[in-house]
Amino acid sequence: MAAPAAPPGPGLALGPGLALGPGLEPVLREAVAALGRAGAGEGPAAALGAVRAALAAAGGPAALGERERALFGAFLRSLARAPGAARPEGVWQRCFLEGPPGLVLCVLLEALGSPGPGLDPREVVGVLEQFLQEGRVSALLWEVCQQQAQAACPELQDALLNKIVCLPEHVSNKLQGKNPPVFFPQTYFPLLGGAVLQVLQKISSSLRGGLDCSISFVSHVLGKVCVHGRQKEILGVLVPHLTDLTKSDCIWQRICWRLVECVPDRWMEAVVLGFVQGAPGADVLSRLLGNLVVKNKKAQFVMTQKMLLLQYGHTTAVLQNLLGYLSLDSLRRPVLLRVLQELLETWSSSSAVKHSPAEQQLYISKAILICLSHLKGHEIESCRQELLTSMMEGVKCHLDSSLPQLRRLGMVVAESISLKINTDGPVLKFEYEEDDETRELKSLLVQTPPFCVVPSFPEDDRSEKAGAAVPLVPESNEKPHTAAPVMPDEELDAELDSDDDLTPYDMSEDKELKIKAPVYIRDCIEVLTGSRSEDVDKWEATVKALESLVRKNPAATREVSVELAKILLHLEEKTCIEGFVELRQRAQVAVLTTDPIPVAKYLTSQFYSLNYSLRQRMDILDVLVLAAQELSCPKFHGKTKHSGAQKPCIQLLPGSDSSKDWRRIVDERIKSKTRRFDMGQSHVELASRPNEFNSVAGHFFFPLIQHFDRPLTTFDLLGEDHLVLGRLVHTLAILMYLAVNTVAVTAMGKALLEFVWALRFHTDSYVRQGLLSCISSLLLSVPTERILADMTEELLETQSWLGDVMEKDPDGDCRRLALQNLLLMENLKKKLEAVPS
Repeated sequence: MAAPAAPPGPGLALGPGLALGPGLEPVLREAVAALGRAGAGEGPAAALGAVRAALAAAGGPAALGERERALFGAFLRSLARAPGAARPEGVWQRCFLEGPPGLVLCVLLEALGSPGPGLDPREVVGVLEQFLQEGRVSALLWEVCQQQAQAACPELQDALLNKIVCLPEHVSNKLQGKNPPVFFPQTYFPLLGGAVLQVLQKISSSLRGGLDCSISFVSHVLGKVCVHGRQKEILGVLVPHLTDLTKSDCIWQRICWRLVECVPDRWMEAVVLGFVQGAPGADVLSRLLGNLVVKNKKAQFVMTQKMLLLQYGHTTAVLQNLLGYLSLDSLRRPVLLRVLQELLETWSSSSAVKHSPAEQQLYISKAILICLSHLKGHEIESCRQELLTSMMEGVKCHLDSSLPQLRRLGMVVAESISLKINTDGPVLKFEYEEDDETRELKSLLVQTPPFCVVPSFPEDDRSEKAGAAVPLVPESNEKPHTAAPVMPDEELDAELDSDDDLTPYDMSEDKELKIKAPVYIRDCIEVLTGSRSEDVDKWEATVKALESLVRKNPAATREVSVELAKILLHLEEKTCIEGFVELRQRAQVAVLTTDPIPVAKYLTSQFYSLNYSLRQRMDILDVLVLAAQELSCPKFHGKTKHSGAQKPCIQLLPGSDSSKDWRRIVDERIKSKTRRFDMGQSHVELASRPNEFNSVAGHFFFPLIQHFDRPLTTFDLLGEDHLVLGRLVHTLAILMYLAVNTVAVTAMGKALLEFVWALRFHTDSYVRQGLLSCISSLLLSVPTERILADMTEELLETQSWLGDVMEKDPDGDCRRLALQNLLLMENLKKKLEAVPS
C-alpha cells in the first residue's frame, strides 16, 4: 500500500513539507542545563515554558528531525530525573503530553522501571493515564506509520511495539496490582482498539488524498495483542466498526485486507481465530479478510487444518462462519472442496474413529454437513464418486464403534451425503432415535440466512456448546400430511345416503375370551416349546405369567431350572407382545435367582459356546448382572428407623451402552460411606439377612473371566466383537462391586486386576471405560488390608498406568474415571497412614 519514500536529506529533514524554526535546539539545550542546576525558582519554570513555546512554533512533534528528537529525548530524561522543586506542577506534565509520543512513552517507562531520584512511580502513572485519556496512543501509532513510509529504524519500532502492548503489565508490576482502572486489560485494550480505528481513519484519508503511508505497524500491534490472548477486547471494538465501514467502500475493504495480511506469521493464528470468532456472519468475514486464505500459507493452514482437524472446541457458529467464508468467492471454493475431502478422509478413517474423542467426531461431522450445504450441483457431480466411497467406508467404521453416539453420528452423516448425491433416486435411511444433537446436525444441511447473527467471542469455558440451530425444513421423522381429495357436495351427500341403509350390529354383549395361563412349571415348558399355531394365545399368556409362577414355586423350578433357562435363552417372539424382551428377561432372572449355581454354570458356559448371536451373549450378561443385584440386595420390611445414610439401592439398566450408570453406582457407594451427624429423615430399615450372593459370586464371575482370549469361529472378543468385550468388562466390574463383603472378593479382585492389566491398551474407548470401572470396583469392594497384602506391586503399576490415562487418553470419560481411581488410591493411602503401627 505504501510506496518507498526518498531518504531524508542531511539537514533538518522533517515530515511532509515542514521546516524547523531556528530556535528549538538552543532552547532545549538551555532547558537541560537549567534542570541540571536543580534549583528552585523561576529558572526551571521559564525553561519549560520556552520549550513548549518553541515546540509549538516549530510545528509540533511531527516537525522534529533526528537530531532534534535526540535533544528532546535528553530533555525529557533530565526532566524525569529532576527533583520536585525543579518541576513546576502542571507544567512538567504538559511537556510530556505535548512532546513526541514515542519518545514520551519510552522515557516514562524508563522512569517507572528505574529507582532513584526524580519522578515518583505514582507521578509517572498519573502522566501515563493522561497520555491515554488524551488520545496520545493514536498519535503515537500514526507517527510510526508515517516513519515507516520514510524507512525508519525497525529496532525502535519493535521497542515501541513491546511497550504499547505490555503497558498494563509494566504498570501493574511496579504498583503491585494497585494500578488505576484505565490500565486494567479489559479497559486498556478496548481503548487501544479505538486508537487503531483513529489511525485507520487517517490512513484512509491519506490514501484518498494520494499520500503514502504504511499500515504495517498497526498490523503488528494487532497481532501482538491477539497473541497475548486479548482478541476479545480489541476486536470487540474493531470488528463492529469495520463491518459498517466496509459495506460499500472498496478502499476500506482494501485497508482491512492489508491490515490482516501484514500481520507476521507467528501471530497470524491468533488474529485469524479472533476475526472468525468475532465476525457476525460469513459475508462480513469475507469483506474483512478478503482472499487471505489463498494469499497467506499460514492463514490457510490455520483455517483449513488447525481449526477443522486439529482443534474441536469451536462452536457451530464459528464453523458456519469459517466454511461460509470459504464458499463466498470463486477463488476460495477450490479450498472448500479440498477441506471437504480432508474432512471425509478423517471421518472415514477407522483409526481416527477409534483414537479420537467423541467430541471431535461430532465436530468433524458438523463441519462435513456445513460443507455439503454449500456445495453446488456441478461440484457434487464432479466429486460424486469420492463422496460415495467415503460414505461407505465411514459409515462402516462408525457402525463398528461400541459407543451409541458415534454409531448415530455415522448414520446421520451417511444419510446426509446420500441425500446430496442421490437427489432423484432412493436415499440411504437408518433407524435411530432422534435427539437434540441429531436434529441440530440435520439442520446444518440448510444454509443459514445471511442476516443470522453469530455470537461474538466465546467465553473462556470452551466446553460450553452453542445452541442448536432452528431447522428450516420439516423434521425427517414427521410424515408430510397429504391433502384429502375434494369431492363435490352432491357426491358426498349420495355417499352418506348410501350408508343409511346399513343397520349397525349390536356388539354390546360381546366379551373378550380370556386364555387361562398354565399353573405348573412343566406345563409352561410344553407351551413354550410347542409349535401349534392355535396355541398362540396360550403362549402369550404363558410368557406373561412365567416370572410370577417361577417365584411362587421355587422347588418345582429347581427340578427343571437348567432346561427352563435354555428355553428362555433361545425363546423368540411368535406374536407381537408388548414388552416381550423385558418379560423374557425377568423370567430368566427369576430362574437364575431361584437356582443360582446350576443356572449360572449353564449361562456362563453358553457365553463362550458356538452358534450364539451377539445379542444372545449380551442377554446372558444382562441376566447375570440383574440376578446378582437381586441376590446381593436385602429385601425391605415395614419397620422404620431414623438414619442419616441409607445403603444405596442400585438399579442397573439392561442393555446400557455406557458407563454412566457405573459412575452413579460408585458415587452412591462413596456417599453411603460418608458419616452424617444429623437425625435425617425416616427410612425403611433393611432386614438383617445374609447376602445370598456370597456363596455364588464365584460361579457368576470366574467362568466369565477364563476364556476371553480364546477366539471361536463365530466369536472373537479380542477382534471385531469388541462391543461384547466392552459389555463383558462392565459386567465384571458390576459383579465385583456386588461381591463386597463376600468370601471370594479377594480372589475375584486379584483375577480382575490381571484381566485389566492384559487389556489396558485396548483401542476401543468403551472397553477402556469398563477397565477403569473394574479398578474402581476393586478399590471399593476388596478390604484394604487384603489389597495391601496381596496386590501391592500390581497397584503401584496400576497407579502409573492411571496417571498416563489421565494425561494422555483421548476419551474424556476415561480421563475422568482415571482421576477418580487415583483419588480412591490416595484415600486408601491416607487410611493406611492413619492406622497406628
